[in-house]
Amino acid sequence: MNGIDIIPIKQMDVKGAYVIDGFPSVGLVGSIAANYLVSFLELDLIGVLDSMTFPAMSLVREGIPYSPVRIYGGKIGEGGQDKIVVFVSEFQPPPEIIKPLATTLMDWVEVNKCRMVISPEGMILPQGKNEDPGSISDNIFGIGSTQQMTDLLKEHDIPLFETGIIMGLAGVLLNEGVNRDIGVVTILSWAHAEYPDARAAAACISAIDKILLQVELDIKPLITEAEVIEKHLKQLYKTAGKEQEIPKSKSIMYS
Repeated sequence: MNGIDIIPIKQMDVKGAYVIDGFPSVGLVGSIAANYLVSFLELDLIGVLDSMTFPAMSLVREGIPYSPVRIYGGKIGEGGQDKIVVFVSEFQPPPEIIKPLATTLMDWVEVNKCRMVISPEGMILPQGKNEDPGSISDNIFGIGSTQQMTDLLKEHDIPLFETGIIMGLAGVLLNEGVNRDIGVVTILSWAHAEYPDARAAAACISAIDKILLQVELDIKPLITEAEVIEKHLKQLYKTAGKEQEIPKSKSIMYS
């Protein structure tokens, strides 16, 4: 036992389900993407993760308390023939629990015979590079744990991430996928580490839609949110007379 428990709340047959890893990453891309999918697809809360190593906190929304790490699920596709499960976390896992967390998630995926795992992740924009607001596809890359996953990325015209290092939970999930011969795909999007990057999350969601949903998800709300954040930051920088340092989220990916 690794000290992390999955506690079911609502019964759901998750065999063959697509699993989304929604733990925070650079620019909070994973969290934003996961929460958007939960809301857009109207998924049900089906379970929580709990551990003595998790933060002592409760998230309260509309008077209802929630665990910091939750599992949502539901049906997707024409006639609801497919299933999706989304893991959502309110905190970034510290380094010492990343491997146990990845093992717990992949054990659950393997036992329940889920179809594949998708990790939407942010990768830090190099100095001097900006996201291309006019082209979502130019901001994303993908990497798969198996040849089948690589072929899936190619089939949907998602550029392959060829060289670099993927740190944190996304990297461990990829390795676990290789070791267990389970399909794992990481979708990488250029993101700002200094603030929640809704534009980068929209790019990842666009790729997820290509791969499994194919329902033309409306990402306009995320783009609008990104524009509001960017406008606010530009005004902040202008008022300050220089680009102020904003506390950065820890990078989980370098290339």
